Amino acid sequence: MKISRTVKPMVSRSPAARVSQQAAKGVVTLIWVVVQALALGAPAIANSERNSMSYSQLLKKLEGDKQEIEKVEIDPAQKVARVRFRNQDKNAPPQEVRLFDSNPELISKLRDSGVEYEIRRTADNSALMGLLANLLIFVVLLGGLLLILRRSANAPGGPGQAMNFGKSRARFQMEAKTGVTFDDVAGIEEAKEELQEVVTFLKKPEKFTAVGARIPKGVLLIGPPGTGKTLLAKAIAGEAGVPFFSISGSEFVEMFVGVGASRVRDLFKKAKESAPCIVFIDEIDAVGRQRGAGIGGGNDEREQTLNQLLTEMDGFEGNTGIIIIAATNRPDVLDSALLRPGRFDRQVTVDPPSYKGRLQILEVHARNKRLEPNVSLEAIARRTPGFAGADLANLLNEAAILTARRRKDAIGMAEIDDAIDRITIGLSLTPLLDSKKKRLIAYHEVGHALLMTLLKNSDPLNKVTIIPRSGGVGGFAQQAFNEDMIDSGLYTKGWLTDRITIALGGRAAEEVVFGPSEVTAGASGDIKAVADLAREMVTRYGMSDLGLVALESSGNEVFLGRGFMARNEYSEEVATQIDNQVREIAFRCYGEAVRIIREHRSLVDYLVDRLLDQETIEGDQFRQIVTEYTGMPVKGSVPATVTT
Repeated sequence: MKISRTVKPMVSRSPAARVSQQAAKGVVTLIWVVVQALALGAPAIANSERNSMSYSQLLKKLEGDKQEIEKVEIDPAQKVARVRFRNQDKNAPPQEVRLFDSNPELISKLRDSGVEYEIRRTADNSALMGLLANLLIFVVLLGGLLLILRRSANAPGGPGQAMNFGKSRARFQMEAKTGVTFDDVAGIEEAKEELQEVVTFLKKPEKFTAVGARIPKGVLLIGPPGTGKTLLAKAIAGEAGVPFFSISGSEFVEMFVGVGASRVRDLFKKAKESAPCIVFIDEIDAVGRQRGAGIGGGNDEREQTLNQLLTEMDGFEGNTGIIIIAATNRPDVLDSALLRPGRFDRQVTVDPPSYKGRLQILEVHARNKRLEPNVSLEAIARRTPGFAGADLANLLNEAAILTARRRKDAIGMAEIDDAIDRITIGLSLTPLLDSKKKRLIAYHEVGHALLMTLLKNSDPLNKVTIIPRSGGVGGFAQQAFNEDMIDSGLYTKGWLTDRITIALGGRAAEEVVFGPSEVTAGASGDIKAVADLAREMVTRYGMSDLGLVALESSGNEVFLGRGFMARNEYSEEVATQIDNQVREIAFRCYGEAVRIIREHRSLVDYLVDRLLDQETIEGDQFRQIVTEYTGMPVKGSVPATVTT
């Protein structure tokens, strides 16, 4: 015979939960005491109601059988008359009659009837009793509240932490077990080398002090989001083997003035007790912005916190053995006093990785991924210029999700290609049905793709598709950009001009095929990109008839403390010339795009038919079609037999 027993799981409650439960019990107890007090007063009220009679009944008895009444006592203070009857038990209390403010008819009837009466005024203690009752309730409530606050303040992690505003919220680890080492950080070798020296300073300081070198006080990691700044800090924590404090810049600042400065003092006090150690401040721009910025006064909470941070890093008292490592992607807004040597001795720039760095990052993130044998990490690295480490990690993760969704055992190149398109362009949607809209989109994208293939200074076509994407993208023509030019920023005039021509190729195809009255608003994004690029050629790169003059700068964003309005660096006459030059570049490139489309009109129609049939044409296939049709090789194409 089997006996089944139900075992109740043990529920572990946090200290904060236990404190909240005790507080709830205290409130329930207080309510129960009040209810009992009201309940105890209820019988007295009921007895008084049973031993009472009305004023009219008393008058009737005085007019009728007055021999029945023995004595009447009138109490003006309590406005009550106590009536004792002759046949009443001597131990029984007299009946009470509630009186009005003035009762002349009662006194006259008592005199006329000859009933013995007496006026006896008692002391009125009602006001004092009411005051004592209210005071007692207030004392009980105040005592309960103090008890709750005291218990919650003593509980670690409970609501009572509001009493500890000035304490630092930094996470402290004696030896950080992050599970990340420098072997897990790839693609940023220069930054790793700088920070490995910091770790060596902490482990073997005699190696540097022997030649007179001193340990750096601070290292500032600067770079775009996703390049690996926080990952580097975790690697330092895992490699150094020293106490490690980590905190975000936003955790210093509170709504109460002085709290942030107090937290900075408390943080450095704890760090000095644990020296040598590392203090990592993530997103330091939240507390280290320039002082004196804004409309009102500058003596606010953020400025006081920054002043205290400056003093602790390099003030009257030293902080030997403490290395401050901070990360930010907005170095332009940091205060200059924070960036000087002695506070942040080193500024390490963490740039997006190059091809070699992307390949190393992909190898790190592909360790726990199951890839098909034909997957080439080199090809993926070449297809992802400008991707940061976080982007590459997300790319492989999206490819793995697509693989699981398609019920495949390993990640293939198809999943990786779809993941790249999903990240860079958008989610793939259901293909359009054969219609005028689909044909118009096909002509638009073929216009872009054909110019990418025929223009000599352009980057080769990667693929062209008319499968719509989320965000209103009906299709796209994608280039395989020259990584050296993109990373270095050394754009040639011919490359920029061809970029503008390619951007206008879709609009040119619409006008050539459907006529000027049938062009659509689908080229609005292309036109905006053309205007921005042409303006940069005129005002920044000196690639126009205005000559070698820089009329605008890239860092002219409005920022508090640097002016409230963007200031033009040229006159109105020069502004008119700039506008004319921008229009001239755009019109010249548009005319070139229209000329090429018209010269190859039959090829455009053939490519559109193929695109409508396949919906996606890869770059090699597209170039092969153009080579076979025109009878002349194009840039990036493989030799093919020309058919007639």
